[in-house]
Amino acid sequence: MSYKLSYNDERDFESDFVKYLEECCGWKGGVICYPTEQDLIRNWANILYNNNRDIDRLGNYPLTDGEMKQILDQIKTQRTPFKLNSFVNGKSVSILRDNPEDKVHLGKTVSLKIYDRQEVAGGKSCYQIVRQPKFEAKKDLFPERRGDVMLLINGMPLFHIELKRSNVPLSKAFNQIKKYSEEGIFSGLFSLVQIFIAMTPEDAVYYTNPGPDGDFNPNFYFHWADSDNVPIKEWQKFTGDLLHIPMAHQLIGFYTVPDKKDGVFKVLRSYQYYAVAAIANKVQLREGHWLEKNFQRGGFIWHTTGSGKTLTSFLAAKLISTSKDADKVVFLVDRTELDTQSVKHYRGFAEDEDSVNDVKSTNGLISKLVSDKDSESLIVASIQKLFRVFEDGSRKRQRDIEKINKKRVVFIVDECHRDTFGDMMHRIKLTFPYAIFFGFSGTPIKDENKKKGCTSADVFGDELSGTRYAIGDGIRDGNVLGFDPYKCPTFDDLDVKSKVALEMVHAGSLEEVNNDPIKSERYYELLQTLEMTGHYCDNGKYVKGAEDYLPITQYEFNPKKGYTAHGYAVVDKILKDYNILSQNKKFHSIFATSSIPEAIAYYKYIKTQNESLKTTVLVDPSDNNENTNYDKIEGIAEVIADYNKTFKQSFKISTYKDMKKDISLRMSHEEPYIGRDFTAEKQLDMLIVVDQMLTGFDSKWVNVLYLDKVIQQENIIQAFSRTNRIFGVGKPHGTICYFRKPHSMEKYVYEAIEMYSGNKSYMVYVDKLDSNVKKFNNCYLEIKELFEDESIRDFSRLPEDISARAKFVMLFNRLNKLLEMIKVQGFNWKVKQYGGTNIEITEEIYFALLQRYKELSRGGGSGVEDLPYDLNPHISKISTGKIDADYMNSRFKKFMRLRHDAAGEQLIEQAKIELFKSFAMLSDEEQEFAQIIIRDIQLGVLMPDENKTFRDYISEYMCKQKDGQIHRFAELFGLDEIKLKELLALNASSALNELGRYKYLKDTADFEKVKEYFKKQYGEISSFKIHNLFDELLHRFIVLGGFDINID
Repeated sequence: MSYKLSYNDERDFESDFVKYLEECCGWKGGVICYPTEQDLIRNWANILYNNNRDIDRLGNYPLTDGEMKQILDQIKTQRTPFKLNSFVNGKSVSILRDNPEDKVHLGKTVSLKIYDRQEVAGGKSCYQIVRQPKFEAKKDLFPERRGDVMLLINGMPLFHIELKRSNVPLSKAFNQIKKYSEEGIFSGLFSLVQIFIAMTPEDAVYYTNPGPDGDFNPNFYFHWADSDNVPIKEWQKFTGDLLHIPMAHQLIGFYTVPDKKDGVFKVLRSYQYYAVAAIANKVQLREGHWLEKNFQRGGFIWHTTGSGKTLTSFLAAKLISTSKDADKVVFLVDRTELDTQSVKHYRGFAEDEDSVNDVKSTNGLISKLVSDKDSESLIVASIQKLFRVFEDGSRKRQRDIEKINKKRVVFIVDECHRDTFGDMMHRIKLTFPYAIFFGFSGTPIKDENKKKGCTSADVFGDELSGTRYAIGDGIRDGNVLGFDPYKCPTFDDLDVKSKVALEMVHAGSLEEVNNDPIKSERYYELLQTLEMTGHYCDNGKYVKGAEDYLPITQYEFNPKKGYTAHGYAVVDKILKDYNILSQNKKFHSIFATSSIPEAIAYYKYIKTQNESLKTTVLVDPSDNNENTNYDKIEGIAEVIADYNKTFKQSFKISTYKDMKKDISLRMSHEEPYIGRDFTAEKQLDMLIVVDQMLTGFDSKWVNVLYLDKVIQQENIIQAFSRTNRIFGVGKPHGTICYFRKPHSMEKYVYEAIEMYSGNKSYMVYVDKLDSNVKKFNNCYLEIKELFEDESIRDFSRLPEDISARAKFVMLFNRLNKLLEMIKVQGFNWKVKQYGGTNIEITEEIYFALLQRYKELSRGGGSGVEDLPYDLNPHISKISTGKIDADYMNSRFKKFMRLRHDAAGEQLIEQAKIELFKSFAMLSDEEQEFAQIIIRDIQLGVLMPDENKTFRDYISEYMCKQKDGQIHRFAELFGLDEIKLKELLALNASSALNELGRYKYLKDTADFEKVKEYFKKQYGEISSFKIHNLFDELLHRFIVLGGFDINID
């Protein structure tokens, strides 16, 4: 059967979607139409009965209502999808039998099989489709709902799908799911839903159910993609790839995971799935060949930093271990400091935290490797610990190694671009010749940057086919952010060239050059021909640039030796822009320096320049990356003392590693540094490092990297990527400022992006401020033209035409995104020109447009529910209060002053026009009152008080109207007016009947008055109908904050 690509009728789309699932995707268990929750509970009971008719389970005695209630009570206790994922994947559930016909098991505990992640598309697995499930109202006064489609596995509703017709934004589908969740729909049996899918014929996303306490975050709404990372949007292809059996079954069983560390429920993205499947398949192919030595190189996975490599590697290990395809899976991390961090991550993913084995020593590692316990099959260790396994040449150690080599061992190496190219990895491979090794890296080593003559492929085998996810892919998909790098020279280019040219002609000064014709000719030739950076000629010869000739001392920051010019300029630049880039210290920054002495020197100097900037230093005390006698311990001791004083800690030199952990947690906002108690004074603003934290450290709260060192290739991507973790509103990109040899660094950055972008270098950089401001201004001009075409002046109201409104929403979404970006880049409303672009939009106009957008989010005066508006809920929450009050009040005072001074009519009228323009920042209702206030002033009805603002008058007039509405409504129906006012003041639309308050209010009504009102409206109707109509009217009056009621 052929299916359409677009649908104008949602019912037709739903019918074809269901047919496609049945005919092409393996959902053969039947279609259940229009069921209630109780119908689905009975369906589940029947499936449980059929799957558990063993003599030691249910036998021939079906489940009773009481026994099903026991199961539902367990679901209610678990409550969240986070915990219910373990319930679903726990294989079985226990009940206490109460069926009196089952004489053998009555009063005894019986275990029932509910779901087996291994039993895919066979055995007792049952795959059913539900159309239009009925959802009873779960919260007081909310209406009953109908979903579109649910998918049941073994009777459990694990997928919920909302469909929308063509030309309706996808956001309408996922916002509807969010609305259902807020109304409490996904509770009871429906709290088992693990995956949500929002779909139109032309687009689809999938995401986990965040549960009643979680947030719906669009950053985690994923498109499925093919193995080339091309997003799949067409509904048949999406459905066929993600929802076919066995994929849908495996998605629940293997590719979803509760992350206890972050407290969220996660599902794999498509590229993660391809990587997990590729590793698992490679291990399966090893079966029968484990005692052969030529299978060590399993391959490597190229997944950009920030793309979830830890989760991917964990689920690969879990799948291998659960499938019994290996005896041991060992996660190898690249340095000792990451060991505990990795254990924390892996344990956060594990259903049983004890199943992830941390090792404190090499002997502990050997003990876990030798063990035959299933609970010790997953191990996390550092490469250093594994390397030391062979150092002990004792006979016992040899016997242990021999025993380990008889096991099927898989090593998964994280950050495999680092310490895997030296003697350690070579020795490890010799020690474990039958093991298979896989590597993960965001920056695999290539031919262009070989380490010790080797690439990642030489060490781990070829890149696993169809698994690449480079940084360009991540940025395109919104999984990581782009970069906004800035070249920040601290010396004038001509000065640098002049200094280098003087050295090359062996002259001490320009005067000496000018007095020597030979030197003069060569000097001025060099000024013209010498480039700032070096380059390779066609013959492979390297031609130096000016920066190549500069001595180390040119950029050294060592106040003791007088090397200060560069360092002072660096700090001046950092401090000048710090509040803008950090958004008033909301985010943190990392400052990478070239040596430990410089890190300490910068730290001390910054303290003298800005005491309020909370800064510390993190270095490796054993690092000897400089030729100096500087007493590092003395400098580190000062840093520790300051850190202890600032943050009320008690670290010492001997516990410096513990201080590193504290810094890491503080920068990441992880326990104990989370929540309301983690106030601004407890936060670290800037961390100064040399090499620490430039790879492997993840924090979405870091948004700026200051770089005063020269790095290249994979080190650039790793360092830059500390800034590009997704945060949400307020962090559109990561910012990088580099100072040392800036022209050379610019070239190195370009080369690194070309090497690691996955042929998508154009996606990695964000546009600069001038370019973005031009886009911002042009976007506003499009909005202005749209309103002018609808004959609307001053943006005081919305267009009437639905298509015009839809276009306004699209344009304003773009406008707001650009504003968010340019603010971080330094945009200021007071500056009226950027890069030749005259800024035509003012802050006041922006807030007027924002008010119109908010009106659409509240319904926009239209009764049509399914309007094609792609509204962003984050934009609707932006506050306009202070700006509209301040601006409008300034216009009001000017108007009143001119009236008081009896200025000319033309001046007063002009001031009035300016004041009325400011009303555009008000809602429709507020604009009406503003005009009434001006009319009353002009008629002498209102005598303004100079101590009151114009906003005060609007509030007073609105309160009077609301009081009148409340009084008339209460009088009309005989309600308790005080109770009605109290309930309206609570703004508690989602919990009106908390503590029974709505019922108390409703009970105060005079039913004779209620009956009289509705009989006037509808004629003779039943008391039951009258109760329902009154209930609906009262609910709407409270939720909407009151309105005038028709009493004719």
